[in-house]
Amino acid sequence: MEPNRPYIIREQAGTTYYCACGKSQNKPYCDGAHKGSGLRPYKVEIEVEKNVAVCSCGLSAKMPFCDGAHKSIV
Repeated sequence: MEPNRPYIIREQAGTTYYCACGKSQNKPYCDGAHKGSGLRPYKVEIEVEKNVAVCSCGLSAKMPFCDGAHKSIV
């Protein structure tokens, strides 16, 4: 994946946990690396199978989803 581009993923219906700390070795998914940091993963309920764009730059106002904020990074 190119830096500062969203992760485009086909997600199945169900509960998904996305990394909020940036330390996961399985980005964009949480692998528990946040433990002890005071942060918690983004818990998302996916109602139907669909494509999602998960933020990788950390600037989105709609975390964990991309809102195009990465385009402002030079």
